[in-house]
Amino acid sequence: MPELTEYNPPTDPLRIIHQDDDLLVMSKPSGLLSVPGRGEHLSDCLVARAQALFPQALLVHRLDRDTSGLLVMGMNPRAQKLLGQQFERRHIKKTYIARVDGIVKDDSGHVDLPIICDWPNRPLQKVCFEQGRSAQTDWQVMERNEESNSTLMRLFPLTGRSHQLRVHMREIGHPILGDAFYASPEAFAAAPRLMLHALELFLRHPTTQEDISFIDEIENF
Repeated sequence: MPELTEYNPPTDPLRIIHQDDDLLVMSKPSGLLSVPGRGEHLSDCLVARAQALFPQALLVHRLDRDTSGLLVMGMNPRAQKLLGQQFERRHIKKTYIARVDGIVKDDSGHVDLPIICDWPNRPLQKVCFEQGRSAQTDWQVMERNEESNSTLMRLFPLTGRSHQLRVHMREIGHPILGDAFYASPEAFAAAPRLMLHALELFLRHPTTQEDISFIDEIENF
């Protein structure tokens, strides 16, 4: 069973991308839990930090501990419900960037591989055609770096399975650099963190019904 590294969350101040009566959009740093884990030592998380400033903020979705980028919370129960419905119905579109191991040959592609929890080794996930839930990801190459033998990619999850992007990149032969669960020891050691970032988020505002988007640019990725 894989073990997470010791929890030493970053102490950077909460970075707010957008805030109104319905939405709180933040930039989650890599290494910070979205929600508290089991035990007092895992109580520090993005939701707790957000609710210290905005007690009314409510969880809508989460990111893996080591994934950085955009995370949205509802500022009232109605907004939380409507945002949750958008996620469930796949109306919210997300774009990630990732730096993966090796040089990806094609310029774009589609991964359609069902995923299920690997229970003896949880939280690992695995591909399972018999019992896995449908999982689909589109991808595009942004940049190939021969010197570092890596490729910068834009990833578009069409479904929202746990560890979906990490598993799908591993399955096409290009695990995400810095991935303690799915990369080879060499690919894991090639980066100081998991090189996966939630870059863009497209949603419909719960009150105005306006289609809006947010972006969380990141440097040196």
